[in-house]
Amino acid sequence: MVAVLLLLGVHATARAQSPELALREFASGQIKKGVRSIGFGGDGATWGNYSLVWRDAGTALVDAGATGYTNGNLFSFTTVGFTTPQLWRGLTIYAIALSQSANTIHLALSSPGLGPVPIAVRGDGSNQALFIKLAMPLGHGFAIGVLLSYEVSQFDATTEEGAPAAVRFRTQWLPSGGLGVSWQPTPRWLAGVRVILNHDWERRVDPTTSASGLYRSYEFRAGASFSPWKGALLDAGGTLLERANAIAGTETLGGGLNLGFEQAFLERQLVVRGGVDECTFGAWGRHGCTAGGGLSVKVHPVNLDVAYLYNLGAERVGPVFGSESHSILATLTLDYLWIVKRALAAQAAKKAHE
Repeated sequence: MVAVLLLLGVHATARAQSPELALREFASGQIKKGVRSIGFGGDGATWGNYSLVWRDAGTALVDAGATGYTNGNLFSFTTVGFTTPQLWRGLTIYAIALSQSANTIHLALSSPGLGPVPIAVRGDGSNQALFIKLAMPLGHGFAIGVLLSYEVSQFDATTEEGAPAAVRFRTQWLPSGGLGVSWQPTPRWLAGVRVILNHDWERRVDPTTSASGLYRSYEFRAGASFSPWKGALLDAGGTLLERANAIAGTETLGGGLNLGFEQAFLERQLVVRGGVDECTFGAWGRHGCTAGGGLSVKVHPVNLDVAYLYNLGAERVGPVFGSESHSILATLTLDYLWIVKRALAAQAAKKAHE
């Protein structure tokens, strides 16, 4: 289906119709892939696949990010995460908590209580989430990972004239999650697929009406990565996104191509990368293509990943918050297991010397 969308240039944009759901694209939609993958095309099917979490066993991290629009709208988030050491047969558990905020956001909203056409409003939004990933190798290059998600969002909007509580948006959690499978037959090749199935019960209240209904967002990714020479990675894949909003009465289908390149130097102490995400042939030169780059710096036991993105989530969010955005995301990872092993080794050496 992704190939058909790309080859035929079909471009049915799949966007969130509610501000509290749209703001998720700047935070939780990104940390599910990881800053490294975001920096070279955002392919969550390969190096951002849940199934590879076991390779990061024994680490802890802090994430931070900000998306700013040229019209002044600003979104920011922070996260903290922890990955266990490898357990039974390599099983590794990763948990990450997220807090996101958006204050004094200017946009245009439509709601029965506001009139027949969208009007200018300003509002404040937030998002809180907890994600748990479980992953393990299966042998012969295969690995599997599972995502469990808990996420709720809010957005309160008032008219620009300051009328109290013009529209309130809330989401109630429903069972959500994802699955990832990867296969790395040789060190030079990696292929994978990833699925995310998100469900929310959404409620909208305006001065005259109240409505509630199911919001569904399904994402399917497939991709492959190849190393043409030492330290280099060429990554390509496709995305299919299906969304349905009961309150808005809409159901949309979209998709796109991602392409990225990464080069490592100094035994991976320095890595640079760049790429594009969710582009269709018809989207080149329009707002529907996200482009970016990034780098990683590693001084054991600490690793810093940084990514810059132009028009993050543009294909999904559209122009609801503005026409142009710039984003910076960063992850600081600590290999705490390496520290523990070094401390235990030093203690054992001391005892042996005594």
